[in-house]
Amino acid sequence: MAANVNSAYVTAGKPKVGGAIFRAPLGTAVPTDAKTALDKAFKSLGYISDDGVKNENKIDTDDVKAWGGNTVASLLKEKTDKFEMTLIEALNVEVLKTVFGSSNVTGTLADKVTIKSNSAEAEDGIYVVETVLKGGYLKRLVIPVGQISDVGEVEYKDDAVIGYEITITAKPDGTENTHYEYIEKA
Repeated sequence: MAANVNSAYVTAGKPKVGGAIFRAPLGTAVPTDAKTALDKAFKSLGYISDDGVKNENKIDTDDVKAWGGNTVASLLKEKTDKFEMTLIEALNVEVLKTVFGSSNVTGTLADKVTIKSNSAEAEDGIYVVETVLKGGYLKRLVIPVGQISDVGEVEYKDDAVIGYEITITAKPDGTENTHYEYIEKA
C-alpha cells in the first residue's frame, strides 16, 4: 500500500510583514479568521528575536492499569498551553506595558517613560500571532485570554540587543478553548 504523503503540505512560518505579534485588552473583538484586519485596539509588539514563537500545548495524563499490567485508560490530569517569545523592541512602550503591566508604564519616548516594577499581576489580554506560510497561506494564532506568566532575565551588554523573554499562558475562554488557529489562502 502506497503512503499518502504530499510535500506541498510541508511548510515553515515567517512573520507577517508589518508586525506579527499583537495585544489588545479583554473585551476587544476576538479575530475568527486569518485575514480580517485586526481591531484598532490591537497594538503591535514589534520585532521578536530570531528564535520565533514557541507553543507548548501539553497534556499530562495518569495511566490506569488493569490487573495484568495493561493500560486501560489515560485520565487527563493537566493541560497547559503556553507561548514563548523574546520581544526585542525595548523602546516600544507597548512592549513595556506588556512586560510590566499597563498601569506600571507611563509617558512616551518624546517626553519621558517611567516604568514601575512591582508584584502587581499584569492584566490578561488578547494576543495574536500572524504568520505567513509557504504556498501563500496565512496562519493566525489567537489567544483569547492570555496572561504573562514568566519574564526571563534581561541582559544589558554591548554585544546584544535588550530583549524581554516572555511566556504567555493561554487560559480557557468562555467555550473552554485556550487558543485558536486559522489558516487561509492569502
